[in-house]
Amino acid sequence: MLLRFIAPIFFSFIFQESTDLEGLNTKKADQEAQFVWGFYAHRLINKTAVFLLPQEMLGFYKGNIRYLEENAVNPDARRYLIEGEAPRHYIDLDLYKEEAHGKIPTFWKDAVEKYTEDSLHNHGIVPWHIYNMSFWLTKAFEENDPEKILRYSAEIGHYIADANVPLHTTSNYNGQLTGQKGIHGLWESRLVELYSNGFDLYFEDAEYHENLQELAWSAVRNANAALDSVFSFESLATEKIGEDKKYNFEERNSITVKAYSQKFCKQYAELLDGMVERRLRASIKMVADVWFTCWVNAGQPDLENLSSYKVSEEVAEQGKKERHSGKAKPLVKSRSHEVIE
Repeated sequence: MLLRFIAPIFFSFIFQESTDLEGLNTKKADQEAQFVWGFYAHRLINKTAVFLLPQEMLGFYKGNIRYLEENAVNPDARRYLIEGEAPRHYIDLDLYKEEAHGKIPTFWKDAVEKYTEDSLHNHGIVPWHIYNMSFWLTKAFEENDPEKILRYSAEIGHYIADANVPLHTTSNYNGQLTGQKGIHGLWESRLVELYSNGFDLYFEDAEYHENLQELAWSAVRNANAALDSVFSFESLATEKIGEDKKYNFEERNSITVKAYSQKFCKQYAELLDGMVERRLRASIKMVADVWFTCWVNAGQPDLENLSSYKVSEEVAEQGKKERHSGKAKPLVKSRSHEVIE
């Protein structure tokens, strides 16, 4: 079976390309959202997934890789703009007693009948939303609509990445219930930021999945299975390093911010023993698999006629505006886990 190596250079320049394109406003936005599995990891996941695609898809996706990378973070911006967006990013499995036996209905209609739609949205709907979006992407392929293909590809990549994060599967999403506030950003951003250059990125090609609904649920359940270690190892690392050495202050884009110290992060990463890397790899592989599966389900349309397609300045500007308006002018309250308290 063919394995592909994704060059480490992607990590080194992933922000440089974006800031070159969008200037100082992007730097400010990245600063504001640095503690989220968003501006760094989400872009990285979408960008890397492109290179797992078959040749029939690669030309079109590679030609628009910057769009896929930059717009991977747009759903996070919408959490602050659109009512009902936030629940698409998580599912609080701990609030379902049936989940102890893996018995939450995976079909949306069955789940609504059992819990009501309001209750489902209150506890998060990420696996159902991924499955729903797969139909939108498949339809876009059937219609040979490049703008929709790229938009849905970029955005489904975001939700898939969230589904693979342990802290997106619990009501204790930021350690606020266990005296560990800030753990969300620590796990999904700080550790990625510090150590992703050393991650081993050998991948198999994208694979077809008969049941994308099952794939989405496997992702959240696999992520949730790692949750106990996420919390217990943070406590152990704190005990080993000491509260007085747990944090420091760093200069980022001329702004001084509180951050987890590198000494503490090193201890925590060693205890996690590659967990963040494994979850990141799972996200990348799943994104590529879902893109590929939707293309196959659409009848494997010829994308050669789209290989010269480039996102218009108008569409690019719309995406940029959405990215920067969410946190700047929030209209909707969303879960706060981007900063250390």
